[in-house]
Amino acid sequence: MARGHWLDPLARGLLEAAGQLPRRADPPPDRRVEQDLLELKLQQDPGLRLRSDEDVRHAAALGWRLDVNRATASDWLRLPQIQPQQVDLLLRLQQGGVQLSGPDDLQKLLDVPDALVRSWEPLLQFRWYGDGSPSAITPVRLDLNRASRSSLERQLPQLNAERRQRLLRERQRAPFQDLADLQQRLQLPPAVVEELIGKVRFGQGPAGPELPRSA
Repeated sequence: MARGHWLDPLARGLLEAAGQLPRRADPPPDRRVEQDLLELKLQQDPGLRLRSDEDVRHAAALGWRLDVNRATASDWLRLPQIQPQQVDLLLRLQQGGVQLSGPDDLQKLLDVPDALVRSWEPLLQFRWYGDGSPSAITPVRLDLNRASRSSLERQLPQLNAERRQRLLRERQRAPFQDLADLQQRLQLPPAVVEELIGKVRFGQGPAGPELPRSA
């Protein structure tokens, strides 16, 4: 879980002296003042949102980190420019057991500029929990609300024939909204969803008339 508190200077000094925390290099005087002001604001307001890249760098220097695969909504909402609907998607996937392996996964999932994720990177920690390892991501993006049956078979070997038929039936009822919606409606295991990050997208136009074949 991302850290939910900020150490006061005395406690931090004791932990640094005991070797339990790395010693922070002293910044230039003007930056030190900015860091001290931010630390004071964060102590007074645990929900304070960071407003700039500079705030992110100061927060990182103060020792705060965001554990991407265990972060809470309040943790995510500290980041500059992140949107509530993006946080909602991240939390729904986390609840479904899906994990992200690095900044590229996060950028592809949220479909935000690479520069924005890079600006968050000083705070991000990508710890992998449980068995298995992160899967490789490729840049192919298949529109699951419009793709033909043959495209699904050719480009998404992660989905077996039964899941492809269920996908075709479900999208006739209503387009899929995002990966979390797809996981819930198709009852996909987390490992399959992780393999789809960066490979699929969700156009919101009507799906074609193609119907699933009978089993």
